[in-house]
Amino acid sequence: MFAEFKHTLRRMSGQIWGWGIGLALYALMLVYFSDMFMKSSVLTQLLSSYPQDLLAFFGEMMTATTPKGYLDTYYYLYMTLIMGIFAVGAGAALLAADEEKGILDLVLAHPVSRTALFWGRWLAFAAATTLILLLGWAGWVPFAHRVGLNLTWLQFLFPNVPLLAELLLFGSLALLLSMLLPASANASALVGALLTANWLLRGLAAMNKDLMSVMKWTPLHLYQGGAAVDGLNWGWLAGLLGASLLLAGLAWVLFQRRDIRVGGERSWTLPAQQRSPVLWRACPGTAGRCVGSRPGL
Repeated sequence: MFAEFKHTLRRMSGQIWGWGIGLALYALMLVYFSDMFMKSSVLTQLLSSYPQDLLAFFGEMMTATTPKGYLDTYYYLYMTLIMGIFAVGAGAALLAADEEKGILDLVLAHPVSRTALFWGRWLAFAAATTLILLLGWAGWVPFAHRVGLNLTWLQFLFPNVPLLAELLLFGSLALLLSMLLPASANASALVGALLTANWLLRGLAAMNKDLMSVMKWTPLHLYQGGAAVDGLNWGWLAGLLGASLLLAGLAWVLFQRRDIRVGGERSWTLPAQQRSPVLWRACPGTAGRCVGSRPGL
C-alpha cells in the first residue's frame, strides 16, 4: 500500500504544485490588499448601502474589517468551490480514469491487492489535498503581521482543517459515484453540480431562513470557514471525516466486486442487456465454433 501511495502522490505532484502555488499567490495578493480593504471607510460606506440580503448571500461582509472576517469573506468563502474543482476531479479519476485508459487491469496483474491499491490511492489523494492547502496557508503567514493581520500561524492554519474535511467528503463521493456511473466524467460532473448547488443554497438560506431547515442537512452547513480562527468545532469535524471514510469504504466494497474493463467508458446499457446470453454459430468448413456474439450484435 505504501508503494502505491508514493506512486500516486508522485503522479499528482504537478497538481500539487500547480494548485498550491496558485493558492499561495492568491493569499499573498490578499495580504497585500488587506490594509486597503480593512481600513477603507469608503468601502465600508459602500457595503452599508447594499441591500442586506445581498450582503448575507456572500457571508458576513460587514465583518471584513476584522482579520477573521477578512479571511472568511475573501478567501475561505470561495475555497469550497475553487478547491472543490480539484477534489471532485481527482476523486472521480482516482481509479476510473486508469480503467478507461486501459491501465488498471495491467496494474492489478502485478502482485498487489485491490485493498492496498484502493487505500494507497485514497490516502495519496488526502495527502495531496493537504499539501495544496498547506502551500496556500504558507502564502498568508510570512507577511501578515506587517499589514495588521495579527493572527498566529496556528490561527491561520485552523480554517484549513474543516476545508480539508469538506474536500475529502466531496472527493470521496466522486470516487464512490465513479464506481457506479459509466465514466469518471459523469461522476465529477454530478458531484460538481451538487457542490455548486450546496454553495448556492448556503447563500440563499442566509437570505431566507425558511431554507435553513434544508441547509442544515447538507455538508456545507458544517463548514466553519474563517470562523475556525477562534477554534475548531470538533463535533462537526468528526462528522465530516466520518462521512468521508464511510463513502470511501462503500467505494472500496464496490471496487472489490468490480469487473475491471480493459479500456474505454461504460455505457448506459441496462444490466439485463449486458448479461444477455452468448449465441454460438458454426463456422463453415471447420469442426469448431466461431467466437460468440450477443443478440443484436
